Formats: sequence, structure tokens, C-alpha cells
Amino acid sequence: LHVDRQVIGCSDHDGEQAYNLDGEELWFADFIKKEGVEPQPPFIDHITYQDEAYQQAEVNQQTCKTNLDVARRAMKDFKIED
Repeated sequence: LHVDRQVIGCSDHDGEQAYNLDGEELWFADFIKKEGVEPQPPFIDHITYQDEAYQQAEVNQQTCKTNLDVARRAMKDFKIED
């Protein structure tokens, strides 16, 4: 069996999106260079992602930041219990 993961995360100033298979990174979004990166070694059968994967990652970042803002507004009046 294989374990695959998709990671999407964001903060006010940074973001992350990556696809992993069995602990190896297959693809990640480089938001500085504005492109998807496939850091797979040359000795494996290469897995390629669609050209639209990076554009989808940008959309996912906008959604993540919107959800982060909503959660902050919803939680601002909650008191922390000791």
C-alpha cells in the first residue's frame, strides 16, 4: 500500500502546497518563482502534474487565506480558559 498526501497551508505572508507519495515530495508550488516544481530524482519513473496545478495552488492559497480570516474573526471574542 502507498500513502499519498496533499498539504495546503497558509499564513498572512506565506503559503505551501505540496503532493507527497510514501514520504517523497512529488510536486510543490514555488510561490516566489510562480511555478510548480517536480523535484523527483532521475532514477524513478517520473510523475508529471498538469500545467494547471500551479494555478490551482494559487486559488487554494486565496481560499486558505479567506478561511484564516474568517476563523480569526469568529474566534476573536472567545476567552481562553486556564
